[in-house]
Amino acid sequence: MRILYLLLATVLTLSSFSADNKDFEEKVRDAVNRQMKIYPKSTLKDLYKNFFQDRFGPGHIIADTAAARRYLLNELNSYSVSSGELAEPTGWEQNFYRVNLSVLKDEIIPLDRFLDAFIRSVNEIKPITVEEWQKEWSQIEAVIRSMNLSLPNYDNDYNEIKNRLEEGNYVGHHSKEFNESYAPHYRIISKEIFEKELLPLIDHTYNKIK
Repeated sequence: MRILYLLLATVLTLSSFSADNKDFEEKVRDAVNRQMKIYPKSTLKDLYKNFFQDRFGPGHIIADTAAARRYLLNELNSYSVSSGELAEPTGWEQNFYRVNLSVLKDEIIPLDRFLDAFIRSVNEIKPITVEEWQKEWSQIEAVIRSMNLSLPNYDNDYNEIKNRLEEGNYVGHHSKEFNESYAPHYRIISKEIFEKELLPLIDHTYNKIK
């Protein structure tokens, strides 16, 4: 009887793992397809950045809020048009949103309120270790590779990311192709803060227009 219980427990554990693994793969595929639909010129580097941001947010703590404000204002003054959605969920868990700075240019969200949401999003991050992220990225990359997307310079990007992670550096950057094609301008805001505090302002603006 004890052996029967052990066998049953093993089967249930394997079934749970299989279901979790399938759910993970589906969410990764959904995240990849979402990005490729909006940004078809994305490379592996750009997909990496998407999943990296989902885990780490912007990837650094903001100690000087005045400097963050100046940097944001300088960026707003440096361009006229930014492509992309007003807000896009990141990665497979969708822990954050990329919020397009057009919400500031179009005065949909007040700058101070936006900056406060951004800083709180950054400083509340509890990042995992590089080793843990390296393992997670390996699983994500395996799913991406299985999708046969014919991404340009795939092997070069793969090796560059792999070498950087082995050196303990997990930060990712958009590819040159992505920057030239889409000129992205956004900030990373936590899902909870965005949906609770910023999304109602966006909805209110567009409901007024309608």
